[in-house]
Amino acid sequence: MADLLWRRATTPTGRPGALAGYRQLLAAQVRSQLQYRASFAMDLVGNLLLTLMDVAAVVVLFRVTPVLGGFTLPEVLLISGLANLSFSLCDLAVGNIDTMRQYIRTGRFDAVLTRPLSALLQLVCGDLALRRLGRVTQAVVVLVIALNLAHVRWTPARAVLLVVAPSFGAVLFGSVFVAGSTVSFWFIESGEFSNAFTYGGRDFTAYPITVYAGWFRKAFAYGLGFAFVAYYPALAILDKPDPLGGPRLLSWSSPVVALAAAGVAAFIWRIGIRHYRSTGS
Repeated sequence: MADLLWRRATTPTGRPGALAGYRQLLAAQVRSQLQYRASFAMDLVGNLLLTLMDVAAVVVLFRVTPVLGGFTLPEVLLISGLANLSFSLCDLAVGNIDTMRQYIRTGRFDAVLTRPLSALLQLVCGDLALRRLGRVTQAVVVLVIALNLAHVRWTPARAVLLVVAPSFGAVLFGSVFVAGSTVSFWFIESGEFSNAFTYGGRDFTAYPITVYAGWFRKAFAYGLGFAFVAYYPALAILDKPDPLGGPRLLSWSSPVVALAAAGVAAFIWRIGIRHYRSTGS
């Protein structure tokens, strides 16, 4: 299918049109998933309801304590909403990179490398799961509710941060997805290893980092940058000082951290591609 779409996306002179190739792949995925509309709707609603479990867990915690790590329920919901929206956007855009180990095991990755398209973008575009839009919708709803409950004092800077923070959070999550999946070039059965950082990072970012301690907080919050997905942007939006004593500049550092993470992930990916050896199948 991908080869057929690629041939259709060539220019009249026979030269490949990369943008057209990606567009054809995405369009084919959308058409195939909308063939059975009832099934698609059920998947969409199911994804929405499943992610409500994350919000329910937060609410249950506040049944036994009025404050969690120095934050009230509306404040934690804001952190959780930002984290879930960031992860949902990432999962929608690049979540398919998780399938790379299947491509390597079966030899299908060889075919990916023979096409004059970016191998990474082919993997991302190869199976766009539109049902994940349910998670994005749920995260937006939770975020709007949290903002209303938290009584945010809006300024232009905070409004801009609210818009861009989920995007940069998605970039950071996407960097972890790509870097974790690259391990498959050396260890094919590395799914659980990478999931510990991707899905584990999602759960980590849904709560204030003040609830964690010791090396665990240092490794995940600062070493992997997860504190900059939701915790520090939420502090800036709430105009709340960091209970850990960090400078206010950290609350506005998400773009820098996300772009740095993307650079590291791209470097790791290039190393993995260069060291890839065909399965011979």
